[in-house]
Amino acid sequence: MPANNWYTNAAKFASRYAGRPTTFFLALCVILVWIVTGPLFGFSDTWQLVINTGTTIVTFLMVFLIQNSQNRDTEAIQIKLDELIRATQGAHNALLDLEELNEASLDVFRARYCALAEAARKGLLEGERDTDTPEA
Repeated sequence: MPANNWYTNAAKFASRYAGRPTTFFLALCVILVWIVTGPLFGFSDTWQLVINTGTTIVTFLMVFLIQNSQNRDTEAIQIKLDELIRATQGAHNALLDLEELNEASLDVFRARYCALAEAARKGLLEGERDTDTPEA
């Protein structure tokens, strides 16, 4: 785990600061400086290449940071949901760690819950309540 610790810390730091107004303002200033220097460099190919290269590198690196942040958030949400299922009396513990199942197994669960939803909607039309806890 310590081998990935530096990356996790760097990714957290970068994702924390990338979305701040100060960072946006700094990026805007870089672009404005680039635009202002255009006439100084005669709007040359090299002048254009500087901004193209810089934005490509930043975009490339941000893809990995965004994915890392999304993976962490998703994993934390899944753990929280698993805890809610575990702690709720009457909940189906088979739903714990559901995200790890293959597509065929997920389709079976999805079909069960779609059938429950359809039955509940049908019951609503007939004046029934849909607040019970039916067996899945």
